[in-house]
Amino acid sequence: MLQSARLVCRASLRRALAPSLLRAHSVPRPRPRSFASVAQTQTPATATAPLPEINTDHLPIVSSDPKQVAVGWDTRTWSRFHNIWLRDHCRCPRCFHSITKQRLLNTFQIPADIAPLRVSPTPEGLEVVWNSTDTHTSLYPWSWLKANSYDPPLSRGANKSEKVLWGSKIHQAPPSVAYDEVMAGDPDGRFWDFTSDLAKGDTAYTTIALGAHTDNTYFTDPCGLQLFHLLEHTGGTGGTTLLVDGFYAASILKELNPEAYRLLAEVPIPAHAAGEPTAFYRPSPASGYPVLGHDSLTRDLTQVRWNNDDRSVMSHLEAGDVEKWYDAIRLWNECLTSPDSEYWVQLQPGTAVVVDNHRVLHGRSAFDGKRRMCGAYIGVDEYRSKFAVLSEQFAPDPVHKATAGSVPESVVNGRSIWNAAL
Repeated sequence: MLQSARLVCRASLRRALAPSLLRAHSVPRPRPRSFASVAQTQTPATATAPLPEINTDHLPIVSSDPKQVAVGWDTRTWSRFHNIWLRDHCRCPRCFHSITKQRLLNTFQIPADIAPLRVSPTPEGLEVVWNSTDTHTSLYPWSWLKANSYDPPLSRGANKSEKVLWGSKIHQAPPSVAYDEVMAGDPDGRFWDFTSDLAKGDTAYTTIALGAHTDNTYFTDPCGLQLFHLLEHTGGTGGTTLLVDGFYAASILKELNPEAYRLLAEVPIPAHAAGEPTAFYRPSPASGYPVLGHDSLTRDLTQVRWNNDDRSVMSHLEAGDVEKWYDAIRLWNECLTSPDSEYWVQLQPGTAVVVDNHRVLHGRSAFDGKRRMCGAYIGVDEYRSKFAVLSEQFAPDPVHKATAGSVPESVVNGRSIWNAAL
């Protein structure tokens, strides 16, 4: 079965990587200022030159070809957007959940040769009618396009915040917050339960199918262990739980296409959780982290971070990497959805499932009826700390065994000074 899955992936990869990227003529980039001129500038980092306003009487010029859409802001400034990038970032109600702020569009069903039937400048933004079976129409506000222009970047760094440095004089007015303000928020570290009532702005609180993903891609430090427990499911069917070993899928990807693997190990992906009006989560740095994380010393794969629904705008890609990156995640999705990778299990009340969120992706099939789940997160450091303590007690390392009785004062306060992890 694995061999057949790999043959399918290889065939798809050949189809996906057949066309080469055609670049339009390059736009002259502004010359960088000298260090002296930067030092003389007194405005903070956030006060970059504003982008020119769009005059609705003189709309941008737009054109398209089989690969890209070009937008001319003025006679000297143009932006180019790949067709697949534009289609992937459509935010109409069919493609983007307006409440949860999550992607509904299946990125991997976008044809690699997607192209516009028509592009039109409107006062609201760029209107694109696609050559799909339903002639889908997308609208992209001008301000959004300009803020997310990547070929060339027009506003990269505009939102960069300047750090406030401090020294001993901070004692004169140290930052402080009242205890009551701190304790007024919702407590963390508890069990949560959910059902399909959209009580929270997340597609987990719906009945729709969820593809294989890891949780907390919008956190700087995603949870380590995740617990699921089905409390009840009455008056309906479906809701089968999906589990995928991300390390296994990554090994297939690496064998099939090392270059695609490299892209997923190097290109950071921004993410967000923005369905709640009182919360807006993004990782730090906001550019995010690669899908595949590695030990900086051994280069071993240590973490998988993947949730296509929570992926933010990919405005930081180099123009020459856009189609390559989409080809890479398309192949990654084929590895994840291969029958050889997917493990489907129908949970029953009374049975809890715990997965390593840094390795195992989870999802579910669509369902109807009342389905109520509960779950919990455990930090990866808390889990590894407990595991290390239990290992000391019940499976000590060879050095600990050899020194515990023969080397004086080797165990102090319950822990060997020769512990292999110290």
